[in-house]
Amino acid sequence: MWVVIILLAVVALIVIALITLYNRLVRFRNRVDNAWAQVEVQLKRRWDLIPNLIETVKGYAAHERGTFEAVTEARAAAQRAGTTEERAQAEGILGQALGRLFAVAEAYPELQADENFRQLQSDLADTENRIAVSRQVFNDTVLTYNNAVQTFPSVLIAGWFGFASREFFEVEEAAQREAPRVDFGTQPAPQPPSPPS
Repeated sequence: MWVVIILLAVVALIVIALITLYNRLVRFRNRVDNAWAQVEVQLKRRWDLIPNLIETVKGYAAHERGTFEAVTEARAAAQRAGTTEERAQAEGILGQALGRLFAVAEAYPELQADENFRQLQSDLADTENRIAVSRQVFNDTVLTYNNAVQTFPSVLIAGWFGFASREFFEVEEAAQREAPRVDFGTQPAPQPPSPPS
């Protein structure tokens, strides 16, 4: 009789532990999905600003068609991206294209003085900051989830119930890929500007 009670108690403890682990994994997975939704909100905000920015710059630099097309194509590719890895790659390309667009804009002082352009530039900078924060929150949430999925005892049930590790959202930017070169001494000293004639 005591053996049956002990066996039932052990089975009940195992069932309670499995339910607890399963629910914990579900909560972590839902947090990852929520964090990704926040990233997508910020990315959509960025995508919505880009057409207005392009139209403003076009008014001053209509002959820079290749740059405008590159930004438009990069935006479309980012919107079509499916997986986190594809989205990260597409967003990196979009960031580079936007950098080229702003480089073009720097050549036009009238554009730099345009209030609409400055507001769009400010909105885009704010959005980039929000994306960075959302990406950090997402990656932190993915780290917590992946740790739960890959550590004992959760790892024993994670595979049975379809809990797989998630990918981090890492955007490679040109500035991050190549370290800046610093050279003190091999460059000639800068010449003072010549007076206007």
